[in-house]
Amino acid sequence: MSAVVELGPGVCAGFTERYDGGVSAEPFDTLNLGLGVPDDRDAVTENRRIAAKHLGFGPDRVVWMDQVHSADVAVAEEPGVVGRVDGVVTTRTDLVLATLVADCLPVLAADVHAGVIGAAHSGRLGTAHGVASALVAEMVRNGADPAGISVALGPAICGYCYEVPPSMQEEAARRTPEAASRTRQDTTGVDMRAAVTAQLREAGIGHIVADDRCTLESPEFFSHRRDSRTGRFAGYIWWA
Repeated sequence: MSAVVELGPGVCAGFTERYDGGVSAEPFDTLNLGLGVPDDRDAVTENRRIAAKHLGFGPDRVVWMDQVHSADVAVAEEPGVVGRVDGVVTTRTDLVLATLVADCLPVLAADVHAGVIGAAHSGRLGTAHGVASALVAEMVRNGADPAGISVALGPAICGYCYEVPPSMQEEAARRTPEAASRTRQDTTGVDMRAAVTAQLREAGIGHIVADDRCTLESPEFFSHRRDSRTGRFAGYIWWA
């Protein structure tokens, strides 16, 4: 399991790895946490239990999103699936927020003093639409102060590996120029981490930590671009 980071007193953020004791068979081996892929549902349920136990909370505390590559953000009042959104915020200290990825960028945020935490799934389209900015805005509506928000960015495909056609790069960079990158093959690419970092800075976030590992280059993570048919790992944020 990736190291857990503290985003402030009492708030933890962590990102799972694919070979951390899960029960899923190839090509979802082993700790696939996503129900949106054709893995065995019972295996995914067991994997979610394993991940939660490893991180130190109950699986019945977790809030999941039905992710659709949007910039929509929901407020969670209870565990379970919060809806077809790509960002979620809560002021409840007994809930764990989760985001699922396999190349997209997981974003975890907390304002400890305000008692607000958030999680987002920022893929190419979500990054283009500003889901990270929308997450911060919803946290502020629930009492957070941008200056008091700390953010952890998880592993994602890097700008040197994420090759896209010029039209897709233009779309991603229209709102945030930092999204445009050149790949190692000197082709057009997208750097979601650079773009989201710029969006967070623009929103007034001063404290950002990042796990800079590239999911395509790191076999310990699921990568849709590398493997196509694969599982999903998770970013979790919770009050310890």
